[in-house]
Amino acid sequence: MYDLLMRLPLFTWALFCATRQLLGLTHYMAIGNSQTDFVYSVHLAMRLSTIGFLWLVAAVVILRTRPSAKATGLEPRISALIGSFTTYAIVLFPRRELSLPLELTSTVLVLIGTVGAVVALSQLGRSFSVMAESRRLVTTGPYRFVRHPLYLTEQIAIVGMFIQFASVWTALLLALQIVCQLRRMDNEEAVLTASFPEYDVYSQTTARLIPGVY
Repeated sequence: MYDLLMRLPLFTWALFCATRQLLGLTHYMAIGNSQTDFVYSVHLAMRLSTIGFLWLVAAVVILRTRPSAKATGLEPRISALIGSFTTYAIVLFPRRELSLPLELTSTVLVLIGTVGAVVALSQLGRSFSVMAESRRLVTTGPYRFVRHPLYLTEQIAIVGMFIQFASVWTALLLALQIVCQLRRMDNEEAVLTASFPEYDVYSQTTARLIPGVY
């Protein structure tokens, strides 16, 4: 019951944000195309990719299994919640009018991040977790190269979304989200190290996010 209750806030929030963006897309399509076909297609792809990313988050939250171990204390939970929820608060701000190069950049980043997240999630499977928890140790697929490919690809998509809603306030939210994500990595690695003796060797031979950099 506890695990189910912990799924509901993020699932509900992601679904709410996706629905809100879908309504915005419906309105955008209803007012007609006053732009060139190419620009209009870019706008549609940008909005659809944002909606797809949010729906993806809602889906994987429901599919995960129960954890075998979890971090103790309040900080890991706060970091996980802020790192998760702050991201989707960005799309509640007014959308910016972007130049075509920025629109293309945003769309490409969201698409790359979303596809990458799907690949990472397919490998992670039902071991996906929001809190710092352990289910099973995954070291195959993209996890052969980095310890947190899902966070990496999500962050690429988040930066793409941020471009669409860029402002002082959303920049502060993005900075807070990044700090909390780094803390989530620390907390998750501590749980995995305690749960799986082989994780220590794995972490020493695998980059955290970017091979050869970090």
